[in-house]
Amino acid sequence: MTTQQSVLVLDPSGAGHHAEHRALREGGAATRVDVLGVQAWSVSDPALLKHLLTSPDVSKDGRAHWPAFGEVVATWPLALWVAVENMFTAYGANHRKLRRLVAPAFSARRIVAIQPAVEEIVTRLVDRIADLPAGETVDLRQELAYPLPIAVIGHLMGVPEERRERFRALVDGVFDTTLSQAEAQTNTARLYEVLDQLIAAKRESPGDDMTSLLITARDDEEDGAGLSPEELRDTLLLMISAGYETTVNVIDQAVHTLLTRPDQLALVRKGEADWDDVVEETLRHEPAVKHLPLRYAVTDIPLPDGRTIARGEAILASYAAANRHPDWHEDADTFDATRTVKEHLAFGHGVHFCLGAPLARMEVVLALRSLFDRFPDIRLADPERDLPPVPSLISNGHQRLPVLLHAAGRRDRRAADPVPGQRRQPNMPGS
Repeated sequence: MTTQQSVLVLDPSGAGHHAEHRALREGGAATRVDVLGVQAWSVSDPALLKHLLTSPDVSKDGRAHWPAFGEVVATWPLALWVAVENMFTAYGANHRKLRRLVAPAFSARRIVAIQPAVEEIVTRLVDRIADLPAGETVDLRQELAYPLPIAVIGHLMGVPEERRERFRALVDGVFDTTLSQAEAQTNTARLYEVLDQLIAAKRESPGDDMTSLLITARDDEEDGAGLSPEELRDTLLLMISAGYETTVNVIDQAVHTLLTRPDQLALVRKGEADWDDVVEETLRHEPAVKHLPLRYAVTDIPLPDGRTIARGEAILASYAAANRHPDWHEDADTFDATRTVKEHLAFGHGVHFCLGAPLARMEVVLALRSLFDRFPDIRLADPERDLPPVPSLISNGHQRLPVLLHAAGRRDRRAADPVPGQRRQPNMPGS
């Protein structure tokens, strides 16, 4: 809805987000919005958004550049998004320092090295899915989209398998924008508890993982190169949450799109498009993150229509609305895996571009290839029913993704019971 001040109130439940994004684009390059009681400029014009994402006139450091910071973090349910002390909220030299410490975890060499482990996790998950009783409805968000990224990021960060499910539940709470302030604060406190436990365990028994490497950086105070305790904890939070939740949604959205657009799946099977094409178009068409809080104007920023984002005002990067802007992509609301212009903002842009993008792309490609090769007859369990979105104005996925794996009377030959009437014990994903 729109108030008398022409401020668009974003729906925290995520319902009807496509109509909301159209309203943002119709409001011009930037539109005043209300984000759970905090006003900001939503930028949905891709040219303007890319400019602002690379401009020194825009900061992610609310402490330094947002006069409302102190008041907001005391009461806002999304306070964690602006109060963490890591490269997500850093600006200038501090951002460069933090990014330099994290970048080795996502180097091309490390991504190549981790691929066999990711392939093994995918195989185990698909084997487990194949072991489910024939004809049973399978929730692929629960059985594939969730466990794959949390297992991969757990492997990379050295999170023990028995701790991953708790991390997953707490990270889900970070993205849930329907939580009250009290609920969000409780979730944050519990998340920091498990992060502190992980840090203590790795400090006592370090390994060949990114958590141990960051602890070493924390303990290296020479020339101010080390991380502060807050930066260490919040950097771990960023890597685990960003490496998990976003990839869940891309897998979810890609599978859902292919099952509702069989013509697109047919293009892949005929060799007219490949899985990389599907992933890139999914990232454009249904990006994992719809809006990303927040950035701040370091100085007055003039807009193309004569309005001004005043110094100190908040800016909301509305990636999903920008990705479907008609000035950027022809027939932008249509999913087309053969689209020649692959550009999108799903991983951000500029100095804050997501370091984990290559890893996320690899995970989704491997998951899609394995799933659709193993289950050629897979289909949505109820194709006529709209699936409810996750309750979030940030995260972009479905609460469930129920499918049927086989055509009537068929079953994957590798999923046959070893003994009649007795199910094989499923392989659990691990690192």
